Amino acid sequence: MLYLVPTPLGNLKDITFRSIEVLNAVDVILCEDTRTSSKLLQHYQIQKPLSPYHQHNEHKILHHLIEQLQAGKTMAVITDAGTPGISDPAFLLVRECLKNNIKVECLPGATAFVPALVNSGLPINRFTFEGFLPLKKGRHTLLTQLAAEERTMVFYESPVRLVKTLNDFINYFGAERKCSVSRELTKMFEENYHGTLSEVCTYYSNKNVKGEIVIVVQGVL
Repeated sequence: MLYLVPTPLGNLKDITFRSIEVLNAVDVILCEDTRTSSKLLQHYQIQKPLSPYHQHNEHKILHHLIEQLQAGKTMAVITDAGTPGISDPAFLLVRECLKNNIKVECLPGATAFVPALVNSGLPINRFTFEGFLPLKKGRHTLLTQLAAEERTMVFYESPVRLVKTLNDFINYFGAERKCSVSRELTKMFEENYHGTLSEVCTYYSNKNVKGEIVIVVQGVL
């Protein structure tokens, strides 16, 4: 049995009772960074073996994990924050589990783009989640396609690339397209800034930006 367990974005209270129950019950917990995950587990007095599982080793250890699951072990996958598989490792393992008739269960819980999207004030009846944009290859092609997208668009971005990405959006989507930027969600310094792409880009050009970022952009009208 494989469980996908969402973990808090920042505030440790944002975890479900069921998630704690599952983490206490499994044989091993797969996590991105054992140091980060240890803080959460220690807070809830969960004492289970931790095993690194991230983008740099997920291919290498995939077969071994499947063998352990087939042998009867139960595992939980967690990430540093949010739901496994959403711009974080888990897809390969889930796909392989399903191929081998290993039961997979995903618990509901924290996902960064949901509060950012709802908070944006932009239409959310239809939206597209794009995650992280390609850094080089394919970036121009994707942005050209998205320039005609009518649905609200959701992106993840790092602090160091935020202003560059906002400038790219201005060039492809137009300076007056509405957007919002959410960062440090659920944490003490949470910020949700709204405006046109031009206004938001100007605002962040003069700031030392920290924290994980979600950008929500209005679709073409």
